[in-house]
Amino acid sequence: MKITELSIVFILIFFPLFYILSFHTQDAQEANELAYRYKTALQTAVMDAGAVMHQNEKQHAEAGYDSAKFVKADKELALTTFTQTMALNMGIQDDKEAIQHMFDYIPAVVVLDYDGYYIFAKETEMTGEMEKSHRHVWSPKKPYTYSDSDGNSINFTLDGYVYAYDAGAGKWIEGFQQELASNSTIPLFQDSTTFEQVRRSRIVTRIQEELADVINRHNEFARRNGVAYLFTMPLVSQEDWYNSINDTGIMAFIQGIAVGGQKINNYAIGGGRLVKKTAIIGGIDPETGIKYHYPATCNPGFRAEEVFTTARQAAARGYFEYDCFAQVSLLSEKTEPVLE
Repeated sequence: MKITELSIVFILIFFPLFYILSFHTQDAQEANELAYRYKTALQTAVMDAGAVMHQNEKQHAEAGYDSAKFVKADKELALTTFTQTMALNMGIQDDKEAIQHMFDYIPAVVVLDYDGYYIFAKETEMTGEMEKSHRHVWSPKKPYTYSDSDGNSINFTLDGYVYAYDAGAGKWIEGFQQELASNSTIPLFQDSTTFEQVRRSRIVTRIQEELADVINRHNEFARRNGVAYLFTMPLVSQEDWYNSINDTGIMAFIQGIAVGGQKINNYAIGGGRLVKKTAIIGGIDPETGIKYHYPATCNPGFRAEEVFTTARQAAARGYFEYDCFAQVSLLSEKTEPVLE
């Protein structure tokens, strides 16, 4: 057989295989791109939700002086922002039905508040009709509870502050763990390391158990709607769990969306930490009359006139930047003893 005939036979045999392989490769590439798009959309949505969940106009809902984590999470604003960002990234922002259908693939959204958590999930709606109706609703706030064998009951928070029933004293107490250690009979308060380990472990376990129940109920709703996909408890690393309960925030899970021959199963965590900025003081040097701005932690002895949130705002009002560090260094040099 001539070489040209061998080449033709080779092409006839292997060309269909190469075509099928290239088709599947292209399909896998498109599936990966789509999966990445959904993953990015979910991450962006929870980040946006976490960034706005503490916007409020109520003084009692702002961060307290005792604890920087004592802030009230606005779950409704967080959910609205999450939904808008997800819909925008998925190209369905103008389709209400598609947005509603999107939540069929989101078994749970969790908002972590300072002293408890909420879960947004599908529940049975009591309508009085023979056919049951279902809709997504927020659960009541569920505290981070813990009880020991002595009958003590403790409600944890995202820091060391606790609300507890002291069975030995027969009364409710509250305060930071270190403050309560000396005047409480609750064993857990006596060791800070053990307390912190139990606090973190219990909060994570409490949320995991609740999520497992929610996802099991979601599977029932999915089967009734003809969805063959089995929703499962997401495999979240222990590090991600502990990071998620370090501050108020939001968690969201997406599952079951078809991507090629696979199904998406992912989660994302968005923090809602508030970072307090140091106030900028605008003051006047009484000796020269020059206007300076400086951090509130600096005390040059000037007469304070105005308070700003940024140095740019102070500069726009005609205040010059005052170098507190140089002043501290100068004072240190003046007071340094001279060795002879």
